[in-house]
Amino acid sequence: MMLAETSLSIWGWGSLSVLLFLITFGPFAIFYFAFYILCFVCGGFVVTFLFGKNNSERYLEQCEHSFLPPTSIGITKCIEEMKQESKPIKIDRRLTGAYIIDEPLQQVIQFSLRDYVQYWYYTLSDDETFLLEIRQALQNALIQFSSRSKEVDWQPYFTTRLVDDFATHLRVFRKAQQRITEKEDQIKDGAEDLVDTFFEVEVEMEERICRDLVCTSPKDEEGFLSDLCEVLLYLLLPPGDFQNKIMRYFVREILARGILLPLINQLSDPDYINQYFIWMIRDSICNYEAFMNIIKVSDNVGELEAVKDKAAEELQYLRSLDTAGDDINTIKNQINSLLFVKKVCDSRILRLQSGKEIDTVKLAANLGKLCTVPLDTILVNNVALQFFMDYMQQMGGQAHLFFWMTVEGYRVTAQHQLEVLPALQKDGRHQTTQTKGLLRSAAVGIYEQYLSEKASPRVTVDDTLVAKLAEKLNNEDPTPEIFDEIQRKVYELMLRDKRFYPSFRQHDLYVRMLAELDMLKDPSFRGSDDGEGESFNGSPTGSINLSLDDLSAVSADEPIQLHAYISDTGVCNDHGKTYALYAITVRRRTPNGDEVWKTYRRYSDFHDFHMRITEQLLLNPEVMKSYPSLIHCVYDFLENKAYSKGKGDFARKMDTFVNPLRNSMRNVSNAVKSFPDSFAEGMTKMSDNMGKMSERFGQDIKQSFFKEPLMQKTYVDPKHCRVAAHLDDNVEDNVPLKIMLLLMDEIFDLKERNQWLRRNIKNLLQQFIRAMHGYTINKKIVDHVDWMTSPEQVADAVKRFRDAFWPNGILAEAVPRRDNAIRMRTRVAGKTKLLGIMPDELKHILGAETTRKGILRVFEMFQHTQLNKRLVYVFLEGFLETLFPGNEFPELFKKLHSPSKQMKRYKHRLQSTQAPSLQKR
Repeated sequence: MMLAETSLSIWGWGSLSVLLFLITFGPFAIFYFAFYILCFVCGGFVVTFLFGKNNSERYLEQCEHSFLPPTSIGITKCIEEMKQESKPIKIDRRLTGAYIIDEPLQQVIQFSLRDYVQYWYYTLSDDETFLLEIRQALQNALIQFSSRSKEVDWQPYFTTRLVDDFATHLRVFRKAQQRITEKEDQIKDGAEDLVDTFFEVEVEMEERICRDLVCTSPKDEEGFLSDLCEVLLYLLLPPGDFQNKIMRYFVREILARGILLPLINQLSDPDYINQYFIWMIRDSICNYEAFMNIIKVSDNVGELEAVKDKAAEELQYLRSLDTAGDDINTIKNQINSLLFVKKVCDSRILRLQSGKEIDTVKLAANLGKLCTVPLDTILVNNVALQFFMDYMQQMGGQAHLFFWMTVEGYRVTAQHQLEVLPALQKDGRHQTTQTKGLLRSAAVGIYEQYLSEKASPRVTVDDTLVAKLAEKLNNEDPTPEIFDEIQRKVYELMLRDKRFYPSFRQHDLYVRMLAELDMLKDPSFRGSDDGEGESFNGSPTGSINLSLDDLSAVSADEPIQLHAYISDTGVCNDHGKTYALYAITVRRRTPNGDEVWKTYRRYSDFHDFHMRITEQLLLNPEVMKSYPSLIHCVYDFLENKAYSKGKGDFARKMDTFVNPLRNSMRNVSNAVKSFPDSFAEGMTKMSDNMGKMSERFGQDIKQSFFKEPLMQKTYVDPKHCRVAAHLDDNVEDNVPLKIMLLLMDEIFDLKERNQWLRRNIKNLLQQFIRAMHGYTINKKIVDHVDWMTSPEQVADAVKRFRDAFWPNGILAEAVPRRDNAIRMRTRVAGKTKLLGIMPDELKHILGAETTRKGILRVFEMFQHTQLNKRLVYVFLEGFLETLFPGNEFPELFKKLHSPSKQMKRYKHRLQSTQAPSLQKR
């Protein structure tokens, strides 16, 4: 009770005090009171701080004068010297021993330090010692690099390793394309599928290494270059500089991220490569026919859209021009050409988008309207004979074809033997008799192999003719014409028997032959959705819509008149050669009206045309009626397309090479014709060759259907080996020949051809190289490699690198990615240029379709950044392995690429396939 009263009393008095305080001082008195207390406390702290500060300063002054010695004069002097401006540092600018190389290299070093180090280093320190050490480390590395380069023989690398790397890369790409084509289910993103398949094929071929991560992952690529540069610095820098981690890391990052990575990215850019292709062949003019062929076979909608948009833009510009007189005709022709290009692009886009892509060969076979190639032309044409061989094998008539070819070869050899008989007779009758005996042995060998009852298969001809031939072989001296009668019968049999040539003209192989001979027009889609309206020609004007078959169908009595005159002349530069060019204006009058066009011909075209036709006034209607066959040649010459010559200069010189059988026989007979000084030795060699001639012909021709490499040694699985694995150590030691054979095999996929054709291609290349350069070609290659590695060329390469990355001494800004339409048009221009520079002689040897596919395959290979990076890194690895042969770089690269995902999958597949076999054991 007392506690309650006391508590109540306290609260009462407290409340009364607070109330009186508020009434007396107002409602804000509490805040004023708190503020006064805060000021009091702060004032106390300030007074205490000032008192302590004054006492401390007085105490420190007393200690300084009482205990510390005076400052030394030497320290003051050192400080003054350090504050003085540092003197210029002298650097030895010699790097390679060649001033023309050292000067641009020093500029590259200076620019690199300025743009990658100095711009941030000077914000931290003015001391240039660190920069000097970095520069000295770079120079030491370059000096060691230069010394090693001078000790290396670069000829094997440039003539063998480099070509092998490129050819192997092309082989992997070709196999990846084939594997994608064979897949039943296609994923939508074909580009990614191609890249994955490419590296899948690479690991199967290389087995020990795969570069997929480096080429597809930027992070892994940077790590790979950093590790590689650190290894190179270990080999090139002095031990003291390499142990300096800060220095080493700076130099490594400058080389990896500042120089190598931008350079590799640029070299791997497809657009850059396409522009480089165009620049390399800038002297050649664009071929209209090649351009239209590229458009018609393009399977990239982006390319077609870009060309169509550019054509529409040009059309709009031309239609806006206000012209009159002769200019209006020129503009009309340009408009017609652009309209035709636009129409072809629309047709191709529609076909690709609708999924109605049609095989040209199948379409031509269904239409049935094909050019006629005579049998005698097929038998002497390198490309056509291959298809006829394949067909005759299918029909079981190969013995007839082989017999005809063997007899043709026998005739060539026998003629050469008889030509040298007068020289033999001067040395006595014995040699003449022996020569005739050898010819008889060869003739008997042909008889036994194809005509005797023991022959298998046997050529079916009249037994009377066979008996007559046997009698001649027994009783008469052999002559080149001894088989002519039977050969004519065999030819007539192949020509008229429905199983052979007549059926061949209706076979798919005949259509493919026409495609290889460039006698099959590509289909153009005229815009209908149901596939109707397919045509096998197309041109910007209606005056050229007749094919050769259409022209051959023109009656001699049909009132068609042609008038042509040279309307203009000029000078053209093609492949670095300058020649005169003539513009021919052609007017054709028909009952339906006049048609006019222009075509362009060289002087050599006129000369070749004159060789084919010697008549004058060719366009006279009476002459045309009198000689209906002239219409083929006249229209072929005046039609607005590439002129197909009868015999070009190269074809005239290499005619015996293009005829493969005659070439094969000539190779045999050359050994017989070239008698050495010792006649006995010559007769021995002739006997060896002639005695085996029949057997050789039979074996060569019979083996023509076995597809084998051009050059092979021990057996290697072609699916899991590099291209160089097929080189034969016993092949003639001619580096250019090996290079050409390797590239021909991979670019044009010659392994799919029969051995007979491939052997003749090899012979052709051998003869061509010897005809052009003889046996000095190896020396020319060595001289060229020496020229490429000469100080002048190296200095030029360094200058190009400097100017590309530091134009006018300023770091180049990142080049913006060009518009996609421009990139697509550049692709079309690059393909057109490459296809246009291909010589017609190459098409005559390999076939037009094979040549086109091979060239476009190479171009398509460079259209993928990841694959281009792979090729660049392969070249870099080969370069370093050649530069440092004793440092086990192959093992190093194997370890650097070991994280590869494709490699892990490949090892897993190997283990899964090997596990069952191990369990069986």
